[in-house]
Amino acid sequence: MTVHSIKVPDIGEGIAEVELTAWHVKPGDPVTEDQGLADVMTDKATVEIPSPVAGTVIALGGEVGKVLAVGAELIRIEVGDATRADTPARPPDTPARPSDTPARTEMPARTPDPPLAISVSRPPQPRTPAVPAKGTEKPLGEDRPIASPAVRRRAWELGVDLKNVAATGTAGRITHADLDGHVADQGGRLPASAAVARSAERHDEQAIPVIGLRRRIAVKMQESKRRIPHFTYVEEVDVTDLEVLREQLNAKWGAERPRLTLLPFLARAVVLAVRTFPQVNARFNDEDGVVTRHGAVHLGIATQTPNGLMVPVVRHAEARDLWSTAAEVSRLADEARAGRATRAELTGSTITITSLGALGGIVTTPVINYPEVAIIGVNRIVERPIWRSGTVVPRRLMNLSSSFDHRVVDGVDAAQFVQSLRNYLETPATLFVE
Repeated sequence: MTVHSIKVPDIGEGIAEVELTAWHVKPGDPVTEDQGLADVMTDKATVEIPSPVAGTVIALGGEVGKVLAVGAELIRIEVGDATRADTPARPPDTPARPSDTPARTEMPARTPDPPLAISVSRPPQPRTPAVPAKGTEKPLGEDRPIASPAVRRRAWELGVDLKNVAATGTAGRITHADLDGHVADQGGRLPASAAVARSAERHDEQAIPVIGLRRRIAVKMQESKRRIPHFTYVEEVDVTDLEVLREQLNAKWGAERPRLTLLPFLARAVVLAVRTFPQVNARFNDEDGVVTRHGAVHLGIATQTPNGLMVPVVRHAEARDLWSTAAEVSRLADEARAGRATRAELTGSTITITSLGALGGIVTTPVINYPEVAIIGVNRIVERPIWRSGTVVPRRLMNLSSSFDHRVVDGVDAAQFVQSLRNYLETPATLFVE
């Protein structure tokens, strides 16, 4: 029997450390060659580490959420009879729980166990109906008591079950006086259970570890806000004609080509506008003091996934038509939401678009995707009356909320760039004129 130590591999592209996001095995488990052992995250890409040998797991290199350097010990496997999981070989200092860090001195230093998400609540007291006065009981099987909405609401607020209230109104209707009499019969005491159920104090808490993608997002946002002096410019855009064109194109080509949303048109407008304003299609290395302006438009599309915000990249948007852009945006969004997006698909953007769709609000202040220098935020489309040529007409309006890095993009350049986007979107025919 020999012990095989598996290290965190060099994944390439300058990656110096990874974060453990999931274990697929625990001490004592038999493993086969090429079986997945753990998931690690680099930037926003998740990589599965396979086993190069068959054997039995005897120690793990850390708990989920721990950051390990490339070359650090990830796991130990005893090579031999991997099928005898009932009697695995374990050194005395091997932890009993898969989330503990082994105590061997050559293993990475142990970090504190992340707090568990604990939710403790106090359930309400069970409702105990008040006992009706003698001779006024209503049969349990009787239909719903007859009462006006006002009486029902007051009974609910008092915590009184109307089935226990004697009715004196016409056709067996319960009146306010009947309700008052019932409360008086109880000595003026209101059932406490209903009030407790509706307004009981809550003392539950949840401690949620910020790990995996959530940690990456937090670090990325913090770094962007710390490094970049943001300023946001908001402009209203009339997209009435654009929406008409979009609907016509979908009606004509919808069965043969990908469905068009607003996004491919905005991507086309960005491609055309950055030709005049190349300073916004750029990345700023503030440590070296170098701004790199890109001829290619690698368009980042901020995408909400079940695990958090990700930014897949539409490569060479300048070489795509509307339908190619729509198809690629849809493909990348599906890959990101399914957790299959590769590192290459999540890096290298030169300018980013972010949109909350129907939840887009009136104005947003989007955070720049560092080290880019600009991000275009799309707000929701609303129909409003507009005064035009002496009459009021309905128009579809949308705000663009765009943020810029004030170190390298002047306010006037940002404003002119957004006005260029506006002109393209309000006159959609110009999107197809080179």
